[in-house]
Amino acid sequence: MSDERKIRVLVAKPGLDGHDRGAKVIASAFRDAGFEVVYTGLHQTPEMIVNAAVQEDVDVVAMSVLSGAHMTLFPRVKGLLDEAGADHMLLTGGGIIPEDDVDELEKRGVGRLFGPGTSTSDAIAYVNEWFATTHAN
Repeated sequence: MSDERKIRVLVAKPGLDGHDRGAKVIASAFRDAGFEVVYTGLHQTPEMIVNAAVQEDVDVVAMSVLSGAHMTLFPRVKGLLDEAGADHMLLTGGGIIPEDDVDELEKRGVGRLFGPGTSTSDAIAYVNEWFATTHAN
């Protein structure tokens, strides 16, 4: 048995968007890849997401945002993570996000964002690579 610890991921659905199929698919894919996954369910506030992330001591917060509120939700969660001393957590996610907004969010410290149709293996590889890089001895 490997003594490497598992990557812990919080999958979150912020706001009023009730479409959670993608979030459930990525949560399942992350589990299948060996990650420990916490899924918050629908209609989470940024504060609820950050509280859960800190309480669960996750490595990654992955948000699914399809409501168009990505320019509000991602920066708010990032700011709250930083305020909570959890700036070591990767904030990533997916949704329908225009390329200009993706670029702006990356400038604000948000990790890679994935659009519709992205292979779950791409997201898994990204999280594995990020973890290996940030947790290298």
